[in-house]
Order: sequence, then structure tokens, then C-alpha cells
Amino acid sequence: MHRLILLILLGCSGCLQAGDSEYYYELTPHARAIYDRVLSLELDGAQEDIDALRRRSPNNLATHHLESYLDFFRLYLTGDERMDERLSARFDRRIDALELGEDDSPYHRYALAEARLHRSLIHLRFERHLAAFRELNRANKLLRSNAKYFPDFLQTYKDLGLLHAAVGSIPPQYKWGVELFSSLNGTIAEGRAEMELALTDHDSPFLLETQVLYAFLELHLAGEPDAAFAKISRLGLTPKTNPIHCFVLGNLAMRSGRNDLALRVLEDQPRGGDMADFPYLDFMLGLAKLRTLDATARVHFQSFNVRYVGRHFKEEAKQKVAWAYLLTGDEERYHNSMARIGGGSQAGGDQNAAREAAKGRAPNPGLLRARLLFDGNYCTRARAQLARIDVSTLNENEKLEHLYRTGRVLDGLNDYDGAISFYLKTVDEGRDHPAFYACKAALQAGLIEEKRKNGSAARKHFETCLNISPAEYKIGLHLLAKAGLDRVK
Repeated sequence: MHRLILLILLGCSGCLQAGDSEYYYELTPHARAIYDRVLSLELDGAQEDIDALRRRSPNNLATHHLESYLDFFRLYLTGDERMDERLSARFDRRIDALELGEDDSPYHRYALAEARLHRSLIHLRFERHLAAFRELNRANKLLRSNAKYFPDFLQTYKDLGLLHAAVGSIPPQYKWGVELFSSLNGTIAEGRAEMELALTDHDSPFLLETQVLYAFLELHLAGEPDAAFAKISRLGLTPKTNPIHCFVLGNLAMRSGRNDLALRVLEDQPRGGDMADFPYLDFMLGLAKLRTLDATARVHFQSFNVRYVGRHFKEEAKQKVAWAYLLTGDEERYHNSMARIGGGSQAGGDQNAAREAAKGRAPNPGLLRARLLFDGNYCTRARAQLARIDVSTLNENEKLEHLYRTGRVLDGLNDYDGAISFYLKTVDEGRDHPAFYACKAALQAGLIEEKRKNGSAARKHFETCLNISPAEYKIGLHLLAKAGLDRVK
């Protein structure tokens, strides 16, 4: 009776053939083509293909796995919480369907775990943290069980490795939340090794996905942006025709100091056709242009805010529009743009924008230019900008920022002794300041010493970072410091 009700709910009643009563998972050539279509963001066409495959093969549970990817991208690209309300019921039906699979298939627990992982990421996007922990916990149990019963099914380790690495990067002061609400555990090293194991499965239909995820692990948790970019560069991505490839390559380029490349990639982004809209690519393009001090960047942030339905990044986009006006000396329009900033989301960028708006005071234009140029890895230009600033005219907060930014620029120019000198001054003078400068300075000093193979000094700086609690970016900085500590043990 349970299965009959489920079939009716899924629109599959009447589809069963004689001898066709077993549910199974098979990634047929058609199913693989659908997966490729989803990852090209041809979401409407992919949905039609999924529906067609489901009509022909109603018992093939791969359709539910593919639809999980599709729903994830729809929600993540749009940030549409009303759509999420509609799709949540489909998630419940998907889990019921996948649970009908056979335990003797390695895809049974794997597909269930992926559906729960996708759902947990959506919960995180919409700031439902307890629900996210619950789904992560369920996914983790399924993956561990799959690894136990099917140790040679290497695709399991793609997700298991990410979970272990992510949990391993959580600072001690936040571990209680994980321990209270889940059975998650692991280290960055463990997760890295598991991801590398998954990469040895060259026949995996999910190999490219695994390679991309591993590169991002290298970027965010292993602190290796150049290595991450090198890995991505070898994958043969096609950013001019695939928006996800455009995002991946543009993101890694921006985060590894290749802003000019990011500009070229993002300006050539695919638009229109059968692909779903990806407004965040314009946010990225605006950021890349802003880092060259190109004030026309505001057009791209405005485009993002018009097209993006969700809450996230919108306040930050308004702030960046205001900065673009400030670069041209138009302080009136700066304040007009900042006045439009509301509560927004809990994302760090949105919160920072709201704090700046609450101050009612524009940032120092010289420091802002130096910051943007450094973020684009134009370090020589940033250093010249800092040299033009009369430090005696700066207020206390601006003097602290000047110290920090000087350290960052020297760091970018590979003057590591000079950089650490300024980082230590920033820590000494800003340890109790609500701004993030001292916390980030300690983190950066640790990264330099880690690069120079000075483990004990690196540990000291990472621990200093963890002992500083700024009002902004605290969680992200502490995550990176904890990841650093794990690497230099």
C-alpha cells in the first residue's frame, strides 16, 4: 500500500510493467546526458528530460537523484524562499522514493545522502541552521554506512571527504554545536585523503564535479589558491558556454590574484538561451571591475539586485554601488546608495554593508582605493596609493586600517618580514578594536610562517587569531585559523 500511494504521488501509477516491480538505480546514457544538462544550467530542459525518463522507466531512482541536483540549483541561483516552500514537499517525496531502493546497491545510500546534502545546503542558504545540521547528520550516517558496506565504491568519498574536511575546520568554540546536533567528526587531512581517493575513480560519472570540489577544498581549507587554480586550469572548462564553468574559473581566478583573467572570463559569460539566469556572475563581474577602480562596476551590481530574488548579497551590492560613486568623488550619491541598505541576510558581506551604513560616514577614499587594488592583486598600485596618504590626517580606525593594509600589500609583494612587522603592529594596536584588522593580520602572519615552514610561529599566530573576537568576519576568520592549525600540527 505504501508503494502504491507513493507511485500515485509521483505521477507514476499505471506505469509498472509485469516483472518491473523492483526499484533500481541506473545512470543510463540518457540519465548521464541529463546530469550534464543540469550542470550546464539548462534546468527547464533537464526537467522535461527527467519527466520523460521517469515515464519510460518509472522505477529508475536515478531520476530522483538528478532532480535533487536540479532543485538545488534552482534555489541556489535564485535565492527564492517562496519557491523553496513549494519544493520542500518534493524533497520529502524524493526521500520516500529513494528509500525504496535496494540495500545491495551502492547507489542506494549514496543518492539518499546526496539528496540530504543538497537540502542541507539550501537550509544553510536560508539560515535554517538546525535543519541543516539534521540533514548533514543523516547524510553523514548514510555515507559512513555506504563506505562500510561498499568500500570500493569510491564516489562515496567525494561527499564524505568534504564533510570530514569541513567539520575539521570548525574552531573549538563552535564544535559544541556540531557535537550537540550531529555525529559529525573528521579532520581536514582525513577529508583531503578521502577526496583524493574519490579522484582515482576515473570512470565516475561525477569525476568533473569531484575535481572541482577538490579544488575548492584546496582553496578554502588547505590555503592553496595557486594550487587550486592550477587544478581547475587543467580540467578543460568551457566558461564561454557553461555558466557554472564561468563561475568556477572566475571565482578561482579572483581568489588567486588573477583579476585580469577573471574580468575576461566574466565579461564573456554565457547569457540567455536555454540556460537559467545566473545573476551572481554579474555581481562577480562588478567586483572584478571595482578592483581595477572602474566606476562602471556599479551597473553590474545594479543588474544583480534587479534580477536576484533572494536576500543574500543584495545589501553588499548596494554598498559596492556606493563605493563606485565614491571612487568618482560623488559622496552625495554614495550616501544615497548607502541609505537604501536594510537588514539583509546574515551573510558577512551584507552585515558589513549594514554596519557601514549605520555609521553614516564614508570610508577614506585613499584607503578604499588601496583596498580594492590589493584585492585585485595590483599590489604595486596599492602601495603607491598608500604612500600618498597623509597618516596624520587619519582617525584612529583609519590609522589601524592603514597599518593592516600596508602589511597586506607588503605580503602581496613577497616582502614577508616587512609584512609581519606591520601585522604585529596591527595586532598590538587593534586586538580590542571591533574591526577585523587585528584578527585578519594574525591569520595572515600565520599563513606567511606556514609558507616559510616555521610551524611553531605559524601556530602562535593562528592561536592569536582565534583569541581575537572582532565584530565582523569573526566566524570566517576563525575557520581559516583553525584550518591552519590543523595543517601545521
